[in-house]
Amino acid sequence: MSDQIKWGILGPGRIAHQFARDIRLVKEARLWAVASRQKERAREFAQRYTIPKAYGSYRELVEDEAIDIVYIATPHGRHYEDIKLCLNHNKAVLCEKSFTLNARQAQEVINLARTNGLFLMEAMWTRFLPITQKLRKLLKQNVIGRLHMLSADLGFPFPFDLQSRLFNPVLGGGALLDVGVYPVSLSQWFLGTPREMRSLAVMGESGVDEQAGMVFSYANGVMAHLFTSIRSSTPSQAVFMGDKGHLIVQAPLYRPSGIVIKLENGREEYLKAPLKGNGFNYEISEATRCLLQGQLQSSIMPWQDTTDVMKIMDGLRALWGFSYPQESKGI
Repeated sequence: MSDQIKWGILGPGRIAHQFARDIRLVKEARLWAVASRQKERAREFAQRYTIPKAYGSYRELVEDEAIDIVYIATPHGRHYEDIKLCLNHNKAVLCEKSFTLNARQAQEVINLARTNGLFLMEAMWTRFLPITQKLRKLLKQNVIGRLHMLSADLGFPFPFDLQSRLFNPVLGGGALLDVGVYPVSLSQWFLGTPREMRSLAVMGESGVDEQAGMVFSYANGVMAHLFTSIRSSTPSQAVFMGDKGHLIVQAPLYRPSGIVIKLENGREEYLKAPLKGNGFNYEISEATRCLLQGQLQSSIMPWQDTTDVMKIMDGLRALWGFSYPQESKGI
């Protein structure tokens, strides 16, 4: 492997445009190819970002021997098969969240990556941002004392469209896997796996969860209250509450604009971390670093955290009695 990692993109949708802009900020990375099931769409994307190769099928891209790693930006209903396609063609993978439809799929592709000796990571880009890394340090330093509560939400008012990945169950639709994964992943990163979960969801006319409230309790007595929606606009923030004060992670939750610390002694402080690009460059840099150093997984977004998040979301859907059509076939 050379000192510059060659990347390919599966699925030139909205999020792939942000990725393509930010990869230019990582000098060890080069965007080499893009693939779409519509060749013209791939060509247009390639021309826009000066990408050497444009393919009209995903298989063509993974058969390109020059590519080291593939960024999967397809709807999460496809992630399982797309990850397997890449890994079976000796390509490392950075895959958008939600990582797969369920924990069984996640564990299977992780096992495949381990067997094939290939890097694999969930693209939970929020974890890699400077402001989020600062948040983790603050909480480890017990700035707000002993942590007792976490409140976090993320929601947007999307118009109903059965063909959209948001509302179509075949495409893995629903609030939880699309936007709810952010507060769930945040809670897992800081608090671990809950001992007990309570949850209610509103199921829409297409059968997917359109909004949900969740309450988690942990063995150490900490609690978390989370909310997600694809029907309403939410504050999109997180509040960590301790016995000496509280800490507000300012909106938007997926890319926080700052941190406010408010202590019981009257002290108040506002922290803001510099951000290069849109923020995707930080996860790109981490994945590139791992490949250059021969690591199969990132210590910031390890495989265990990915499977734990998927298990939590599986548990929530079980409480609602909601499964995807593919799951009835054992997929």
